[in-house]
Amino acid sequence: MNNARVNERLHTTTLVEPHGELHRDRRARRRAAAKIEADAQKAKHLEARTRWLTERDEARSGAYLSAAGESGSAQLRMPGRLRLPKHQDTSATLSGHYPFLAEAGLGSAGVFVGQDLYSGGSFVYDPWVLYQQGMITAPNIVLAGIVGSGKSSLAKSLYTRSLPFGRRVYVPGDPKGEHTAVAEAVGGKAIILGHGLRNRLNPLDEGHRAASASDAEWSAQLASRRRDLIGALAETVLDRTLSPLEHTAIDLALADTVRSAEVPILPMVVDRILAPNPEDDEGRLAEDGRLVGHALRRLVAGDLAGLFDGPSTVRFDPSLPMVSLDLSRVAENSTLISVLMTCSSAWMESALADPAGGQRWVIYDEAWRLMAYPALLRRMDAQWRLARHFGIANMLVFHKLSDLDNVGDSGSAMRALASSLLANAETRIVYRQEPDQLGSTASALGLSRTEQNLLPALGTGQGLWRIKDRSFVVQHQLHPDELEIFDTTARMTSGQ
Repeated sequence: MNNARVNERLHTTTLVEPHGELHRDRRARRRAAAKIEADAQKAKHLEARTRWLTERDEARSGAYLSAAGESGSAQLRMPGRLRLPKHQDTSATLSGHYPFLAEAGLGSAGVFVGQDLYSGGSFVYDPWVLYQQGMITAPNIVLAGIVGSGKSSLAKSLYTRSLPFGRRVYVPGDPKGEHTAVAEAVGGKAIILGHGLRNRLNPLDEGHRAASASDAEWSAQLASRRRDLIGALAETVLDRTLSPLEHTAIDLALADTVRSAEVPILPMVVDRILAPNPEDDEGRLAEDGRLVGHALRRLVAGDLAGLFDGPSTVRFDPSLPMVSLDLSRVAENSTLISVLMTCSSAWMESALADPAGGQRWVIYDEAWRLMAYPALLRRMDAQWRLARHFGIANMLVFHKLSDLDNVGDSGSAMRALASSLLANAETRIVYRQEPDQLGSTASALGLSRTEQNLLPALGTGQGLWRIKDRSFVVQHQLHPDELEIFDTTARMTSGQ
């Protein structure tokens, strides 16, 4: 019995001892782990302190400018504090001051022109897009700038960059021949007229017929256009308006010519005005039309002969991307240029009036030559008023806006027509102007004092754009290929 108890105690002791050893091992392991973690943390803090001490020593050893700056005259500071006067104004006024507000531009739809010098962004312009967006109500443009300011390059850029958008270009008169190279480069045609050349322009040509025009409508349109053209030519040469008797003489002679000739030409009309058909003549018709007949005779047998006295040898093709009438060979004769412009305008009118003709540019270069002739001015005014109906954007290019003041006498009908051209152009682009022109330019366009002061300081290719009531200063940018084609200074800059 005693042996059994002893064995039981031994057994119990054997079972308890290993359990105590396990607890001691666990405590030892935990203490070892804690010590390792504490050592690692201490090493980490020691490393961070060492790094901080090193950086502090490097900073103390370096030569840095103090927060107060250099001493003495090297401080570059004013001797006293800068005190600016306070200014108080309304938010409506302050909102217009850059850089508090920069013009957002006209959007991204249209033709790239260059850089807006105020906002630094791209400047894009397209009269048809702006009209569709309701920003403008008239797509016509007036472009003015002194010689060498870059206005001609801008005009060429605007219409050539529009060609990929499906637009076409008509130049009814190019007195200096600047647009000829451009027309040939874009796949168009330049019609060159002048003494000694074989090209002839018959002002009585039928011209382009719209597909939608019926026979009766076409007959009436053609008769009206021919009658208006002969009257305009006579007024241009006579430099006065026609009397009712002279209009009658022209009407009867033109009607007789059309009846008797398959291809009516101007010499036939002149012959019938000077020698009327006996069936139409009541005894005074020849006398009534004598001055008109001799005026028109200059175009077929006088100093203006050789260009209008036969059937046309060239054809106006409205489907071409660009058609230009080059008048550089007759630039010395202002009367002949006005007559050619009158004929070419009538030549193109049938194509411009075609509802299916699409959107087109019509460029009137050297406009100061045209405004001296009432017949041409009236034709231009009619085309400008009907621009929206025809889908046309007219561009009038001249040197200075004061040229409009030289049209007719103050208060005359011609002056009113010239002023209406400006009124019907909601886009006005002004390049550099001479100081003596600033007052008239500012008055015509309603420029502010700041805008007026900008004009004489504008560089080449820089222009003030007034689009309705918005204003931009734009640097026109050219591609090298455009610069080569648009260059108008080759004769001055070449070494030959």
